Amino acid sequence: MTIPATTLTQLVDAYLAALGSADVDAVLALFTPDAIVSSPLYGEQPARDFYPTLFADTAASVLTLRRTLVSTDDSAPTVAFWFDFDWTLSDGTPAPFSVVDVAEL
Repeated sequence: MTIPATTLTQLVDAYLAALGSADVDAVLALFTPDAIVSSPLYGEQPARDFYPTLFADTAASVLTLRRTLVSTDDSAPTVAFWFDFDWTLSDGTPAPFSVVDVAEL
């Protein structure tokens, strides 16, 4: 299955906007109800639990997209997006890092 590039761009943009504004409802609307997030910081957990926890630990964040990559094989459509996460923890500590999120669509 091929997904149009504009759809992928819209998906990545919507995800980063929801993540950057800590909008739990908007970010969860992009996932299936049984979606799982694997995070090096929080471990593996349901998306419905992960994002409220992440947002509770966040005072501010600025996200800068670097690149979007799309699978080209015949398996499940997959998109990876590399971005800078200028994260400030809820206690005010800066914790910036670069991240690659991988989403199976």
